[in-house]
Amino acid sequence: MTRFACSRRCFLQKASALFTGTAFVPYVFTANAEQSAKPKSPNDRFGIGAIGMRYQGTVITEKAVEYGDVVAIADVDREIGEKAVAHFGGKAQLYENYQKLLERKDVDVVMIGTPDHWHAKMLIDACRAGKDVYIEKPLTLTVDEGKLICKVVAETGRVVQVGTWQRSDWRFRLACEMVQAGRVGKLKVVTVTGRKNPTGGPFTPSPVPPHLNWDMWQGQTPAVPYIKERCHYTFRWWYEYSGGNLTDWGAHIVDIAQWAMGCQMSGPVEIKGRADYLPDQPNCYNVPPVFSVDMRYADGVVLQYRCEGREGVLFEGDQGRLFVNRSTLAGKPVDNLKDDPLPKEKFRLYDFDNPVRPPRAGKHESIINHMGNFFDCVKTRKTPISDVQSQHRSVSACHLGNISIRLKRPITWDPTTEQIVGDDEAAAMLSRPQRKPYAIG
Repeated sequence: MTRFACSRRCFLQKASALFTGTAFVPYVFTANAEQSAKPKSPNDRFGIGAIGMRYQGTVITEKAVEYGDVVAIADVDREIGEKAVAHFGGKAQLYENYQKLLERKDVDVVMIGTPDHWHAKMLIDACRAGKDVYIEKPLTLTVDEGKLICKVVAETGRVVQVGTWQRSDWRFRLACEMVQAGRVGKLKVVTVTGRKNPTGGPFTPSPVPPHLNWDMWQGQTPAVPYIKERCHYTFRWWYEYSGGNLTDWGAHIVDIAQWAMGCQMSGPVEIKGRADYLPDQPNCYNVPPVFSVDMRYADGVVLQYRCEGREGVLFEGDQGRLFVNRSTLAGKPVDNLKDDPLPKEKFRLYDFDNPVRPPRAGKHESIINHMGNFFDCVKTRKTPISDVQSQHRSVSACHLGNISIRLKRPITWDPTTEQIVGDDEAAAMLSRPQRKPYAIG
């Protein structure tokens, strides 16, 4: 084992214990906008439409009901939709086709918690229907979808918050602000660690359940026989509908890395993806189980994506290291905050009206903050903390990693033109064929 690998392991082991119990908790800039966004009277409440209620759609809608009332629900699985209607009080109108929900004048904001391959079309349709939107990550299925989303959001002026709620978590926010403020010195390497992809199959096709519109569930993707493992939560392990954990977790952790690096509106210039193997057996999960991606940025910083190890983000500079995940913020620069706190004027990544408060404990606290920021921006027409431009850039880096993995070669990316350079085959993978009548336009 190399000296670097050993020291890095020791650092991560120490990081797990540093910020536990009664350890130092600084005042930090964090999203407390949920208080100002809460309605002051019954007439101040928003009409909420919720699309896709299998799990995360219900989670985010539960956070949204502090600010409004669920008046409409759409889901292509009638059983799930009926359960969601009952869960939210039994008064919401249930639709199979989300377009009917968007036609309603009493729907002000839309929650989108569907599988990834539906995100772009539903978001674009909602914006064009005059709705503000909270949409789950990852924002897109392809790079070109993200380009179109950014164009439509700019044209329509709608407020869109992407569900990368780690930006509203005090640990991640403080870590990024510290890196921006030079507390690790000149940044050299960022290592983000996510999760492996599961293996599975071959699975057996079966009759479509009578309560599921399978054709509509598939949307723009190729029509195939129904296999229950393609649907609901396990859609993530099929490349047709998602990008595996590289986009599922990458939408969170690559976003944090690029935010700290100051590349949230840019991206890498070279991407090298590798995988142990690419599953290609029919009716099996077809994203690579074990993979890695190295991304080089124009300033020389290297972002390493790994799917083995402790989940989180490790920033390494010439003056120190800093590790952050959903339970830990650790490293010598963090220890130094006790005697040398980060001044308010150094917090520059996002401006809140009431920016400083101590973090609070509680389940889904950061998601609550994130939802509060969204509704505050709906009222003020400000840009949310997880705007579509930065989130498009974050997931684009992940998409490029998947393209490199699947082609088994490095690719060169121009973040200014958002084009792959000198590789027509790779460039063609920035979009995918779309099945009518569900094509995005």
